[in-house]
Amino acid sequence: MPPFLNQRCCLAFVSGLMTWMVVSCTPIDPASLRPLTSDTVDLPAPTTITPPRPPDLTVMTASPALDQAAIWQRLQQPDQLYVVVLRHALAPGSGDPANFQLEDCATQRNLSAEGRAQAQQIGQGFRDRGVAVRQVWSSQWCRCLDTAELMEVGPVEPLPALNSFFRDRSQATPQNEALKEHFWQQAEQPGVVVMVTHQVNITELTDIVPRSGEAVVIQVDDTGLTHLGQFMPER
Repeated sequence: MPPFLNQRCCLAFVSGLMTWMVVSCTPIDPASLRPLTSDTVDLPAPTTITPPRPPDLTVMTASPALDQAAIWQRLQQPDQLYVVVLRHALAPGSGDPANFQLEDCATQRNLSAEGRAQAQQIGQGFRDRGVAVRQVWSSQWCRCLDTAELMEVGPVEPLPALNSFFRDRSQATPQNEALKEHFWQQAEQPGVVVMVTHQVNITELTDIVPRSGEAVVIQVDDTGLTHLGQFMPER
């Protein structure tokens, strides 16, 4: 290799003389040269494109509704965002005691032993079918948080929009709208998320009265929200 190829040279063009002159040269060690990578070049940060929000986030109903096998297939290979809205596991009774306090599980209606086992079986249903859950959100009620945690399918985060409004129906519409907005905020990334809530919340969202441990599945895409069907994940 000619010696000048191993040198960094600053060249100047003398106007009118059509002549190149070497004005300075600094020897370069070839071993010091390295290819351009993200470590040597400032690359722009990746951008996430969020689809435009539909003007109406009313939950539409798929016709015909998917059966349980078809729902599991969608969740196993999610090409959109799928929200599994699950009623908490078995907790005998209705509503909560008169001395209910959100911060004190002892004042609430809680999961029975059968309900705790059911929650574990629901989580096993996801694992047996290889469904990867990106995130679990839950009502702040203890029976919902316990259901979410006993499922052991993903990190659990409380979400007030999932809280029961059984005692205060004036909160039904604002909470339902807040929940649908939360659905939409997750739409930029396909996958499966689980939301554990109460019968009244699911009925307000879909007009369905679910059994304990039953779920409805909402597809979120650029057309809006679509209720695909309902199923018992423990089976």
